[in-house]
Amino acid sequence: MTTTTTFALIRHGQTDWNAAARIQGATDIPLNDVGRGQAVDAVAPLKRYDWDFIVSSPLSRAAETADLIGEQLGLDVAQRVPDLIERDYGPAEGLTAGAELDALRFPGGFRGAETEAAVAARGIDALQQLAEQHPGARIIVVAHGTLIRLSLAHALDQRIGSITNATLNLVHHHHVHADGATTWQLDVLNGESLLAV
Repeated sequence: MTTTTTFALIRHGQTDWNAAARIQGATDIPLNDVGRGQAVDAVAPLKRYDWDFIVSSPLSRAAETADLIGEQLGLDVAQRVPDLIERDYGPAEGLTAGAELDALRFPGGFRGAETEAAVAARGIDALQQLAEQHPGARIIVVAHGTLIRLSLAHALDQRIGSITNATLNLVHHHHVHADGATTWQLDVLNGESLLAV
């Protein structure tokens, strides 16, 4: 028997640091008015499906996005999940492209930042735990672009491009009970269906 848990992975709406192309990471920057509008706009594609509940990162930009979506869908935000926080970029946070950022850069990351592998591992672990605690549920997860991108890339073993603010990413977690194996299936990326018509 196979149990399928479905996740809508939503990146938070825009912040002033997003608009200024500043590295945000674990710094707690709130939504701006554009981001609040994006959160409300995220509801229409979500209404095509039935959802059981919402969880989010505890950072305010993700938490407020989740609250706005939940308000529109009549769903409570069940939990703030610490492991869904964005990648910690260390001393690169707050910087924009330029010499100061380049001085911190090395292939695959930034000096003093959390590794991509560590981000992917905790992102996948958070989703796996939700799937184990709520098998067969349909869960909206509001988190962060890099965390979603790296988690999907790891789960699917393929390259995933940038995740757009407040767009739908629909992924299924299939758990096969006989052997304990799990597989992932991505149906929608950045609001675009990947299913053959």
